Amino acid sequence: MAVYSDQHNFPSAAPRLLDCHPKEITVEAIEVVRLDGLVLVRAFTADGRFGVGTCNFRAPVLLPILKDLVIPSFLGRDARCVEQCVKDAYRQNYKYHGTPLFNCIAYVETACLDLLGQVTGKPVCALLGSVRQTEFDCYLSRMNRDTSAEEEADILARRVAETGARAVKFKVGGRMLNDEDSSPGRTETLIPLMRARLGDDTTLYADGNGSFSSAKAIEVGHMLQDNRYAWFEEPCPFEQYEATKAAADALNIPVAGGEQDCNLALFRMMITDRYVDVIQPDLMYCGGIIRALHIARMARENGMMVTPHSPKTNAELAQLLHFAAVVPNIGPFLEYNAGEQEEPSWYEPTFHLRPGGKLPVPLGPGFGVRYDDDIWERAETL
Repeated sequence: MAVYSDQHNFPSAAPRLLDCHPKEITVEAIEVVRLDGLVLVRAFTADGRFGVGTCNFRAPVLLPILKDLVIPSFLGRDARCVEQCVKDAYRQNYKYHGTPLFNCIAYVETACLDLLGQVTGKPVCALLGSVRQTEFDCYLSRMNRDTSAEEEADILARRVAETGARAVKFKVGGRMLNDEDSSPGRTETLIPLMRARLGDDTTLYADGNGSFSSAKAIEVGHMLQDNRYAWFEEPCPFEQYEATKAAADALNIPVAGGEQDCNLALFRMMITDRYVDVIQPDLMYCGGIIRALHIARMARENGMMVTPHSPKTNAELAQLLHFAAVVPNIGPFLEYNAGEQEEPSWYEPTFHLRPGGKLPVPLGPGFGVRYDDDIWERAETL
């Protein structure tokens, strides 16, 4: 087997950043605040301009890593060199390797990329590469396993009717329960029922969240094939790479995976050795947009589609959309949480689906998200 390294010997994923502005854009200060349950990171220049990174829900328990280990790797550095800062933050803290560290790196990288966009007046996607697409179809992604098959089908049928979305994903199996279903018979009932309820014009995905052994995954995968599903996501526990590959090799339906992974070497193994057919980095878990661009390039070089994991409805989607805008091998649908959560009222634009289940890329400066000026005074400093 080839020897892989996490971050060495990769060409730059974002070379345009170095030329985006004629002068150094020094990150003079970084603050972490909480507002209405969301954790935000702000990166400042000396003259008070700033960029904002919206963190995922895991941020509150990761604050020591974020503040004590990661932020120092970016302070006093040129934001145009954010790719090197990301590498240094990993190199200096590799003993903490894993998604907790890479989440924190992603939070700060996001704020620095937004800062570059604010200073240059350009959207992040234009700073990263050639913009290929500015609106995306989305698939509705359900998070629940506590429904019956009939209840789940009813919920998704209603949400499809409300949004016009042309693709959906739902959960099968018992989430890391070693072939035990979330309730007896739910998976076997739900797979054909969902096809019957939503019809042949709807693209269907099923997500196992590591529920199955390779033998059971193959059995469930054949059911999915028979009902014309478009992929089977994470059928086996994510760290059981050989089991996932055994399922992928035995099935005609594409097997998707990668959301739990953060090591570029493992991503390259999964891609080049075809452990999966669709690669699904989570932009936070894998360490940010720049690392995700490395993954997308590896996938493209091996004829593989990339469809990031991102079941959100809030401003975190801005990062996903700007990433997708520059990736030529992006999948046909981006992930969108099928729930009906309320977005905060203190930023624009909102990330509600447009008719037909579409989302536009917000193309203002940075990630295109505009925040009310008064929120920073009432935000809690962490």
